[in-house]
Amino acid sequence: MTKVPHVALLIETSRSYGRGLLRGVRRYVSENGPWSVFMELRALESKVPGWLQDWRGDGILTRTNSQAMADAIRATGVPAVEMRATRLDHSFPFIGVDNRALGRMVAEHLLECGFRNLAIYGIATEDYFEQRCENFIESARLAGCSCSVYNSPRGGGNADNCEKPANWEKQQNDVARWVSELPKPVGIMACTDQLGFWLLDACKRAGVAVPEEVAAVGVENDESLCMMSTPPLSSVRFDGERIGYEAAAMLQGLMDGRPVADKATLIKPLSVVTRLSSDVVALDEPDLADAVRFIREHACEGIAVEDVLGAVAVSRSWLERQMRDVLGRSPRAEIRRVQFNRVKELLCETGLSLAAIAVKTGFKHPQYMAEAFKREFGHTPGEFRAAAKKRQKS
Repeated sequence: MTKVPHVALLIETSRSYGRGLLRGVRRYVSENGPWSVFMELRALESKVPGWLQDWRGDGILTRTNSQAMADAIRATGVPAVEMRATRLDHSFPFIGVDNRALGRMVAEHLLECGFRNLAIYGIATEDYFEQRCENFIESARLAGCSCSVYNSPRGGGNADNCEKPANWEKQQNDVARWVSELPKPVGIMACTDQLGFWLLDACKRAGVAVPEEVAAVGVENDESLCMMSTPPLSSVRFDGERIGYEAAAMLQGLMDGRPVADKATLIKPLSVVTRLSSDVVALDEPDLADAVRFIREHACEGIAVEDVLGAVAVSRSWLERQMRDVLGRSPRAEIRRVQFNRVKELLCETGLSLAAIAVKTGFKHPQYMAEAFKREFGHTPGEFRAAAKKRQKS
């Protein structure tokens, strides 16, 4: 009779990302198990569980928050896979978010909204925070934009303490002062959703309008924080379910005696989930901003350039010239860009037919959509969907 592996999950259940990881682990076990799984309700900052010292299982999936936890896991002598990149001393193989790609994604989102002043509200306590900042700053530099950086107080050298400062009022006043002095309009990446939540509070204290003067994007897409903030916070959505699935597969290999090829496996984040904190077109010319906003709100309704001109009282030649000068593309190209972005989202995230996707994205005929998609990207919608599914499984 085949032995069923006994696996412990040291993954926080208090955050949306942790729960996404657990869904991925569950999917792996359903498809490839069985496993005997031990888990309990946890927060990221939970202490080393007392049972770990005497536990005699076969493997551990962990989001390690302290050196004491890393030492306790290592002392068990069983294979472990880490899902939280840290500066802790351990040799567990790691799988997690590609934070360099994350920084670039947020910068591109804010640049696409029209911002030419960018800033970061960060924490300098972990390598992954610094990686987010490095590629955000590099993306700003390549776009010829300025980028200001404000780092939260170190809070004893622990990122979680940084997110729970003892002197709340002083921190908020300091952040409000920093925000007040930034050139406007400005797009800001907050390195966590908690910092994003506090950033929006600081904007309120400073009397700075969000998103008109400051657009904010957090990281992790924790719905509790994002939806409780005022206004709701845009945030980067991680592919937690895929990371959990791949971590479980990696652990199974280790338990079977197979070596891990790479010490670190990085998964790109899925997207920026746009909410009111960054739902703005930051352009100096009001008529141009109105035109671009109209396109982004109505492109998937099948509008044409004539509809844009009907909504914004400008000439076609003026609109063509302004959009090419500022955005580098024509009004028609911007309409198609918004439509195709939505087509790709629906291909990746749903099982809708091409006919249904065409209806939802403003194309009159599925065949025309498919032909235009192939001209734009070099492959059919079906080929794009198949490749996306293959990447998710690989």
